Amino acid sequence: MERIYFDNAATTSLDPAVLEAMLPFMTEKFGNPSSIYSYGRESRLGIENARKSVAKTLNAHPGEIFFTSGGTESSNTAINAAVKDLGCKHIISSPIEHHATLHTVEYLHHHDGVALSFVNVLPSGHIDMDHLRELLQNSEERCLVSLMHANNEIGNLLDIHAVGNLCKEFDAIFHSDTVQTVGHYPFDLRNTPVHFITGAGHKFHGPKGVGILYINENVKITPFIQGGSQERNMRAGTENLYGIIGFAKALELATTYHEEHSAHINGLRMYMAEQLTKHIPDVAFNGDLHGRSLYTVLNVAFPKSEKTEMILFNMDINGICASGGSACTSGANAGSHVIRAINSNPNQIAVRFSFSKNNTKEEVDKVVEKLKELM
Repeated sequence: MERIYFDNAATTSLDPAVLEAMLPFMTEKFGNPSSIYSYGRESRLGIENARKSVAKTLNAHPGEIFFTSGGTESSNTAINAAVKDLGCKHIISSPIEHHATLHTVEYLHHHDGVALSFVNVLPSGHIDMDHLRELLQNSEERCLVSLMHANNEIGNLLDIHAVGNLCKEFDAIFHSDTVQTVGHYPFDLRNTPVHFITGAGHKFHGPKGVGILYINENVKITPFIQGGSQERNMRAGTENLYGIIGFAKALELATTYHEEHSAHINGLRMYMAEQLTKHIPDVAFNGDLHGRSLYTVLNVAFPKSEKTEMILFNMDINGICASGGSACTSGANAGSHVIRAINSNPNQIAVRFSFSKNNTKEEVDKVVEKLKELM
């Protein structure tokens, strides 16, 4: 059976050119980067060249880039550091964040007594900026604002500069989960008012198990993971050498071909939305499809029926990979916290389709045809 993979917001395939860049560090240049002999020095050089490459792409200083195991570790590090090291006693977040953020801020609230507020979310899925200003204005403590750049389920894009400038006005620390946008959008961190951002290689055809944490050079924090002196005493543990090489290569490729690939992917997304509207009665879309939204994600609200309640299962047995929300919770029965926050319509079933440079219009046509049958 032919498989059609429309769950690229969860993870993407490894680009062959990325694997090619990684292979020498898996087979020949395998020395421990902390060792002083030539194998070790060669590995160290590979890591530092990767760091410089990532920093250049994001317009950051190499000293601001730290390699981690992925977005979850990066967000945990930033949020905990804001509370522990930067004097934040009040966290402002949103109910539609990734669980890597939500569970962390809730833990700090319940176990460490940190005040926690959730900014209102508009029906479109965007943050209520007036309410954010009100929360910052009324807070008696220094705040950490933790808001994601692009929502992984509905695709809504945050105005990161507007939020950053608001945080600057109230001397708040700003952390943005940018896992869905690093590798998909150009960043200019020297001119972006943000203290922490995150990235994960597997979201843009890099390897799994490697990510970055950007820490603005004006911010001084202590390590989240204790142990060795790796990552300039900031992240203990032997470095994921070939993962780091792969992350840098994948980011380089994504940036080089951004214009071409983003146009292709967005074309597929809008074409699928158009075809579903044409062929599936009463179909709707969650989020801000025609406004500020991530070009890779299409969140479809199908009318609820006996058939649509089994839609993910039926697509799966027909070789179509899609998600009922975040893949991180796809095995749970609770449903999507994001969809609950913006759309309380019990008569709709949400399915997320997400696309990559490898998808085609023919695949979209096949999926739409199959959905017509399954409905």
